[in-house]
Amino acid sequence: MNDTTKGNSDVRVLVVEDEPLVAEAHAEYTRRVPGFEVVGVAHSASEASRMLGDRDVDLVLLDMYLPDGHGLGLLRNLRAAGDLCDVIAVTSARDADMVRRAVAHGVALYLIKPFTFPMFRAKLEQYADYRRQLVDAPEQVLQDEVDRMLGSLRVATSDGALPKGLTADRLKEAMDHLRRPPGVLSARELAERLDSSRVTARRYLEHLADIGVVTRALRYGGSGRPEVEYRWHSR
Repeated sequence: MNDTTKGNSDVRVLVVEDEPLVAEAHAEYTRRVPGFEVVGVAHSASEASRMLGDRDVDLVLLDMYLPDGHGLGLLRNLRAAGDLCDVIAVTSARDADMVRRAVAHGVALYLIKPFTFPMFRAKLEQYADYRRQLVDAPEQVLQDEVDRMLGSLRVATSDGALPKGLTADRLKEAMDHLRRPPGVLSARELAERLDSSRVTARRYLEHLADIGVVTRALRYGGSGRPEVEYRWHSR
């Protein structure tokens, strides 16, 4: 069961992983991230189905290779039963077809084993950011609000995925500033908000532009050359 109306409560997580030591590691990782609570650890698809039927779960950390079936089979059964809990795939499956099918079945994020705790934490923080925006959104949302929410799930936030010298925390801070109305900043303006150099601010903005989260445009109207401005935009 997924109850997004409880915006101030911890996210209730079910870990589904057949290897006991790996499952406990994922559970411990989850407990170390503020705002998340482990409500169960399942080592098979049948055990996961039973737990999902008798307890409230907001988020499933789902391994694809289970002893009694495939993770996608479990996910299909969940959706067929009307269960809308969110799912993050945590798996060694890395072929493109598997990723495509996972996304088609409603997987919100995909984390490939092996990974470090910072990478794991970054995925949960991405999800938490998306969930906060969803909870705080009005009953009727505008297009830019939908774009912001979905953009939270698409931005790479793990340190390992960033260009050298950029950090996940600083990137998230830059994104937070960009998401605020009017949703457009120059490198000079972002540098002021981050209390950093213009060169550093531009590197974060250029990274966001490269992955399609912001768009570039020239800003005219000043006395000198036009500035490049970066507008929050999720495809």
